[in-house]
Amino acid sequence: MPLKLSLKPGEKFVLNGAVVQNGDRRGVLLLQNKASVLREKDIMQAEEANTPSRRIYFPVMMMYLDEQNAGAWHEEFVRRLQEFMGAISNPQVLAECVNVSKHVLQREYYKALVLCRKLIEYEDERLGHVASSLSTSG
Repeated sequence: MPLKLSLKPGEKFVLNGAVVQNGDRRGVLLLQNKASVLREKDIMQAEEANTPSRRIYFPVMMMYLDEQNAGAWHEEFVRRLQEFMGAISNPQVLAECVNVSKHVLQREYYKALVLCRKLIEYEDERLGHVASSLSTSG
């Protein structure tokens, strides 16, 4: 099934490691096969990985964008997930952490990123942050 991206004028996204920018009009892009795609709003810079949940998101994002070198980021992911789980007591959040790990082990990195956004949302709520730097609306 093709992936349909509706793009705003000037919107950027990463497609298999290449940064692509839409032109000056709304556009639609249909991807007919498997590809790693992240919209600009879902891309995290290294310096933005400054909270425990964001330190989980970042290596998962890197595994997704550069699957060929995913092994280099896996250890970082495991360490950060263990740290986060060691500080959390909420059973639902812990279950989400387990699901993130399952998706990573199955190389379903995009699904793991979706769940990581939920961890970021939970953390932001607990820490009293008004808004996340990443979209949490899927």
